[in-house]
Amino acid sequence: MQIFRTRLYKTQLLKILTHIAKDKVSASENFYADLDKQIHNLVHSPLKCRQSFYSNDINVRDMIFMKYTIQYKIYENKISILKIFNKNKPKEDK
Repeated sequence: MQIFRTRLYKTQLLKILTHIAKDKVSASENFYADLDKQIHNLVHSPLKCRQSFYSNDINVRDMIFMKYTIQYKIYENKISILKIFNKNKPKEDK
């Protein structure tokens, strides 16, 4: 199973990492490394996270990582990382 990251997810993650790096660059690097490890673990058990509160699709899941929700969708042979947001509230996509 492959993992695909959407452009929206990459943009949101970059903003988060930039914000964290303002205080401490190593904290930003550690956050990224730990998050990436959690995402790669989804390959082994993609259903381990709860069904998303923000979607009626049973294949959309919410992974909680620190204070962030990572929303992903399970397909037959891939996992698509859709978005990442803070405080369990999605921001409006613009």
